[in-house]
Parts: sequence; structure tokens; C-alpha cells
Amino acid sequence: MKQWNEVFKEHGKVFLEPQEDIVKIVGILKKNGVKKLLDLGCGSGRHVVYFAKHGFDTYGIDIAGEGINLTKKWLKDEELKADLKVGNIYKKLPYKNDYFDAVISTQALHHEVIEKIREAIKEIERVLIPGGFVFITFRKRKFRKFYPSHTIIEKYGKQKTNYKVIAPRTYVPVEGGEKGLPHYLFNRDIVGKEFKNFKNRKIWVDSEKRHYCFLGQLKNSYGS
Repeated sequence: MKQWNEVFKEHGKVFLEPQEDIVKIVGILKKNGVKKLLDLGCGSGRHVVYFAKHGFDTYGIDIAGEGINLTKKWLKDEELKADLKVGNIYKKLPYKNDYFDAVISTQALHHEVIEKIREAIKEIERVLIPGGFVFITFRKRKFRKFYPSHTIIEKYGKQKTNYKVIAPRTYVPVEGGEKGLPHYLFNRDIVGKEFKNFKNRKIWVDSEKRHYCFLGQLKNSYGS
């Protein structure tokens, strides 16, 4: 929570434009009669505002109170409404069973160790109606070289950043704006395995080749 509050205090709205596939996702959700939607890890509100603009009964939850405050202001400026809460997305969500028609989560769910991510997935399944939709993006990155100190060096452009491995497929930056924030690295097979309770699954990579994108529907109680 501390890291994200500091990020929002320093930078304000971290993202302004919706994720590149959101326009397509809105079309799919509207075509399938989706009305009530949750943005899990909503940050400073880019998708809460976008979905509210498009007529969805929109909810958002994020651990950073600063992000929620920015979202509230953004909604007010746009004369829109949404139900917002400060909360940890890796713990029991403050919503009833079968409450949402869809859950979206962009660049948020991978920020933990896999055991906690699995608990979050169970909560997504609990609050979704049978047949409800998920659209989730995950960090796409490969480990380069493991050093004896358990530090990874990766290069983006001209910048090098140090990472410490804390668990299988999991690292935390030891410097920079995301210092101390866990990152779990998904791949296509892991996405399919962890979301085995979803049907009509589609997995693709965004145009920047930095994130996996997953779209699916929760199976009903008979597993079909």
C-alpha cells in the first residue's frame, strides 16, 4: 500500500488512456448483456471512468487510498458515479457471492506471490455470476540471468534495474518506483492452469509485447 500511495502522490493519475483492448472488451460485454462490473486494482481510475461513461454499473477497489481519491475526483469532474472502496485485492472482497457480471483487472493481479494470487482468483470466481466475464492483463517478462546474489539485471532501453528473486517466478525491484513490490511472471500455460474454471478462454499478447491478456467466462456449477 505504501508504494502505491507514494506513486499516486508523486505522479497523480498514473494512466490516462484505457488499455488498448478495452474498447473491444466493452463491445463484447455490451453484446452479452453485462451491466454490473468490478475493476479490481483500479488505481487512479482510468477504467472506472471509462466503463462508467459507457453506462455500466461500475465498481472499483484498490489498496491505495490516494488512487481512490484521484478516481473520485475524476468521476466528479466527469459528472459520473461509481462505487469505490479501499481494500486489498488478495483478501476476501467486500462483495456478495454472484454479485458481478464481469471483473476486469489490468496490470494489478501479478503483484504478489502465486499463493496470494490464487486466493484472489478464488475471490473473483466467488463474486462473479456463472458465465460472468473476466478480462485480466499480466506482466510478460523473462528472467535473463541469475546471479549468486539472487539479483537479476534487465535492460529497458538505456536503463538497467536490479531485481531480487523472492520465490519461483517472483521478483521484487530493489530500486526505482516499484521498489519492494512483488512481480509474479505468468506465461500462457500458467494463465490457462490458474484460470481452469473459466471457459471460452482467449490469451494474447498486447501490441507492446509487455503483457499477456486473458478473456474468459466463469463455468457454471456443473463445470460446463
